Amino acid sequence: MSCECGKTCAPETPEENACTAEDKAKCGCGPAPAPEHITGENFTATRNACKLCAPLGASLAFRGIEGCLPFLHGSQGCATYIRRYMISHFREPMDIASSNFGEESVVFGGRQNLFDGLTHVIDGYHPAVIGIATTCLAETIGDDVHRYVKEYLEANRDRKELPHLLHVSTPSYAGSHADGYHWAVRAIVEQLAVDGPNEKFIGLFPGMLSPADLRHLREILTAFGMRFSIVPDYSDTMDGPVWDDYHRIPAGGTPVDEIIRIGRASAVIELGATIRDQQSAAKLVDERFSTAAFRIGLPIGIRQSDEFFNVLEQITGHPTPDSLDAERARLVDAYVDGHKYTAGKTCVIFGEEDYVVGLTAFCSEIGMKPVLCASGGRSGKLKKAILDAAPEMDPETAILEGIDFAEIEMAVKTLKPDVLIGNSKGFTLSRKTGVPLIRVGFPVHDRMSGPRTLHIGYRGAQQLYDKITDKLLEMKQNSSDVGYTYF
Repeated sequence: MSCECGKTCAPETPEENACTAEDKAKCGCGPAPAPEHITGENFTATRNACKLCAPLGASLAFRGIEGCLPFLHGSQGCATYIRRYMISHFREPMDIASSNFGEESVVFGGRQNLFDGLTHVIDGYHPAVIGIATTCLAETIGDDVHRYVKEYLEANRDRKELPHLLHVSTPSYAGSHADGYHWAVRAIVEQLAVDGPNEKFIGLFPGMLSPADLRHLREILTAFGMRFSIVPDYSDTMDGPVWDDYHRIPAGGTPVDEIIRIGRASAVIELGATIRDQQSAAKLVDERFSTAAFRIGLPIGIRQSDEFFNVLEQITGHPTPDSLDAERARLVDAYVDGHKYTAGKTCVIFGEEDYVVGLTAFCSEIGMKPVLCASGGRSGKLKKAILDAAPEMDPETAILEGIDFAEIEMAVKTLKPDVLIGNSKGFTLSRKTGVPLIRVGFPVHDRMSGPRTLHIGYRGAQQLYDKITDKLLEMKQNSSDVGYTYF
């Protein structure tokens, strides 16, 4: 039987070109099928989760507000765990307050712990904002943080310079770190933004990107010649300069008054193809303030970046600046130059759902073949988002949500990809299977490049392309008997 690619990949069958996934795998024109038992569902416990905890994402979002201190309502261990992950990735100090649950708090509730903790933080840090996120323990015992915050504000109404107290429900058993981030961004907007006359500026909800990505977004929006607010923006608070003296709350972040005005924006843009309606800040702004909302995927690669720039053209009425068009042209030239190295190479992509979508689209457009796209998230939107962003991808490719690294490892041993693309949590997998890991996303805690890795726009695609192609060339060079010095 002849396959769509013109090869013979199976014995004669009555249906012409009716190749199965197994046939295509033998032929080499399609991905090998993932083991049938790897579904992301058929297990009783997670083994090395392909995600982090929801309060971590919320803490990062709060750190992107000017003068804000993240505060976890729960045990001290949760704050310590999150600080460890943040510091190892961003290489910056990260203070996170905690209400420090003990046995008594678990039995009788954490109201007094929250009150005492807020007072200590206000007296010691003098924050403009405190972002309160709940942990699993506080959620499990049923603490009503919304009511506690109202009671605290009432009890301290005569106190001068009382900070904004923002709160969000973030039990980790209900979602990943990406979910916690999006829940927090929506809560920030919901609790601060107010209606008013329309103002000519863009509101941007960027998703859980790197500081380098956030800086590049500022550069892009500036080039389009329109005022903007990025909510949140931790590019300075999580990747700042060296200090002579320690700053308890680093400078930077989105000013509160900009968030208050976000409902008056000409339009808002939200980056993330798997964000559910109930956690979408853009949908909230659209419904509450009737502001035009554009919800698109992360602009990774040419097509996704083109969509982002088309939206900016539509909102601003300005064409894409020549400098960005030039970056696109150089990127296309690089794709042509390196196509012979990337075409047909197979990869497993894992991490936050929106990164997986963007990176899959990017890898597909440079000729690589994703054979497994995996995330610990459970939005229910991953597969559709990927197939929409990468329509040329083989529909038989395994796209799995709610998966852990034990399952990914089993799939990698079967699929035998050329490379892994994802965060540093995949290092053990890479070491055990011998498949090289290309580090992107969050967390990257075994290299220095995490906060400075650029993923978005034409410039980000160029850097990713060079990173991936150089790794493939290095692999070819190292596996050669003679060790080519020229390609």
